This record gives sequence, structure tokens and C-alpha cells, in this order.
Amino acid sequence: MLITGEVDRTTDFELGMPAAHQAWTGDDWEPDPWVLDDQALVVHVRDRGLVVLTGCGHAGAVNIVRHAQRLTGVSELHALVGGLHLGGAHFEPVIAPTVAALRALAPAVVVGGHCTGWKAQHALAAALPDAYLPPSAGSTYRL
Repeated sequence: MLITGEVDRTTDFELGMPAAHQAWTGDDWEPDPWVLDDQALVVHVRDRGLVVLTGCGHAGAVNIVRHAQRLTGVSELHALVGGLHLGGAHFEPVIAPTVAALRALAPAVVVGGHCTGWKAQHALAAALPDAYLPPSAGSTYRL
């Protein structure tokens, strides 16, 4: 079990936050597309693979999973649970490549949380019908 710390940005399609996302520098507000403090919880479940729990997924779901794989040396993704930050017009172009990359990883469970957005939820459900589980307050997932 580990916390990722800052997540490396390696994909060519997860390009960060829109310009409206700002950070205070101490003197002024400036665009902050990378949200470098984004992190995730990673658990290696014996005989199953990695379980990756994201917060809001600002680094991008695929960047987060690949970072977890590099940190652990484990290639199998058992579950991806949490915010995948794919909601809204700015992120619509990111949905298809994210879904394709996750489909290639063949996780057993995908639960896109609060900021995943309904278009991405539907795309994930269609591409990964046996893995996708709808998020709901109070749900329990046995991994």
C-alpha cells in the first residue's frame, strides 16, 4: 500500500486543467493546469493486481495508473475507483483516449466518482460492461 505523491504526466492526451483553474503565488493568481499535488492511494492485492483509489484525478486517470505501475512494478490493474475528472466540455476530447487506454488495461472493476461526468460514465460503461460499476453514496465494493 502506498500514496503516489506527485503523479508524472506521461500521456499526450491528459493535458491538465482549463485556464480558469488558478493558483495563488503569494502576489497574484496565475493559471495552474497541472495541479502537481494530485495523488492517489495504491494497494497491491495479491493474485489480482493494483487497486488505485483516486481523489479528483486531476493528473488524469491513465497518468495515475501508469505512475502506480511504475512505482510498484505491478502491471495488472484490478480496480480503478474514484474521481476521473472527465466531466465538462474541456475534458470531452480526453474521454475516448482515456477509455481506450483503460480498456487495454482490462481492469475487473471501474468506478468513476464525483467528477467523472456522465458522458465519461456512459463511455466507460459501454466499453467495459463487465467492469464498470455506477458510483453511489453508501456503495460497498469487495475487491
